[in-house]
Amino acid sequence: MKKQPKKIREIALEALEKIEKQQTYSNLLLNDLIQKYQLTGRDAGLLTELVYGTLQRRMALDFYLQPFLKTKIETWVRHLLHLTIYQNVYLDKIPERAAIHEAVEIAKQRGHRGIAGMVNAILRSIQRKGLPSLEMIKNPIEKIAIATSHPQWLVDRWVEQYGYEKTAAMCEKNVTAPTQTARVNTTKATRKEVVDLLRGEGYQVEESPMLEEAIHAIKGNLAYSQAYREGFLTIQDESSMIVAYALQLDKNQSVLDACAAPGGKATHIAEKLHCTGNVTALDIHEHKIKLIRQQAERLDLSNISTKILDSRNAAEHFAKESFDRILVDAPCSGLGVIRRKPDIKYTKSQQDITSLQKVQLSILDAVAPLLKKGGLLVYSTCTVDKLENDAVVSHFLHNHSDFEAYDLQVPAAFIPFAAGHIMQIFPQDFNGDGFFISSLRKKV
Repeated sequence: MKKQPKKIREIALEALEKIEKQQTYSNLLLNDLIQKYQLTGRDAGLLTELVYGTLQRRMALDFYLQPFLKTKIETWVRHLLHLTIYQNVYLDKIPERAAIHEAVEIAKQRGHRGIAGMVNAILRSIQRKGLPSLEMIKNPIEKIAIATSHPQWLVDRWVEQYGYEKTAAMCEKNVTAPTQTARVNTTKATRKEVVDLLRGEGYQVEESPMLEEAIHAIKGNLAYSQAYREGFLTIQDESSMIVAYALQLDKNQSVLDACAAPGGKATHIAEKLHCTGNVTALDIHEHKIKLIRQQAERLDLSNISTKILDSRNAAEHFAKESFDRILVDAPCSGLGVIRRKPDIKYTKSQQDITSLQKVQLSILDAVAPLLKKGGLLVYSTCTVDKLENDAVVSHFLHNHSDFEAYDLQVPAAFIPFAAGHIMQIFPQDFNGDGFFISSLRKKV
């Protein structure tokens, strides 16, 4: 007898379990599961919605569920209940009765009749009595934390750094779905030509109002397009694209990308150099260097060279003052990309941020001697934490008298977010990733 294919909610439950047990990155696991079960179109979209949505709203779902629990339950049962409550509270296209029925069926398959009965009883009780109201929470910071499922230490930290209103807006944005954005490879085609190619394949796309090489995907995953496979585009957020502009590139320059994987910024730099000069891309891991090479080959970029190297040891491998531009897109907490990786907010700690700052400073210290006089050093992160951003830049300038702050040069749409030599973008600013960029110049 042929085995029935797994249903989407069963796959979603599998994903939630693996993310918690194995500390697997949600975005990577989802891609693997979509390929494993050969999901396309609506099914792939529903799985993504269920997994990301349930992860994003985990603390709120716990708040809603807790009054209905009489005994301790297994982790997978909690995930199943979260998944069902998420559908009933946050999705309006799935009938409540259907979601409950399927949860009970999954409970029967995974557990036994007793567990299925308990799941049914809890969900029917929620249906009769209704969910507890978030208005019961009187502390405004605690209310933001639970309503948007951000650990309270993180909300406290952001309120201290940016104030209540900006923090509330950021937390609310972090539980919405991100837009997929792609960068056109302008060495091969114009944006209009790539848009036409994608529309010809059946994708719904529109031109970005923020950057001339950016495209927004309205429907369909552009990473599966023929245009992507043939090297006409790269998946990259607009916030991240600003880095190449901040470097103020000219033809034939030598550029060091000190923390280059998976290669989005390195390839953008290579494109902006019009395939002249050289981009030296470093990463500590061999498999990540392989990813950069694959991207360069796919995009037909011959001006990228790679090296497996911890950038903190770069001075042992390159001569002093050998690069016109240096990019340090540093390892960071990733708190600006919570919408794309919702598990980040539950796994990071304050200690992680302090430890990362030491790594960030050590990388900057190591590569600084490699920059030519008059050259630009751009420091960037995909976080919104001041300890990893403003504090790192201030500390570096304090300890390196041969460097000075240098005003960022960015496209017109980004001028409102720049303040002299630094720019902090928040997810709510224009629906992009949270991102930090700073421009520093080596004195002549």
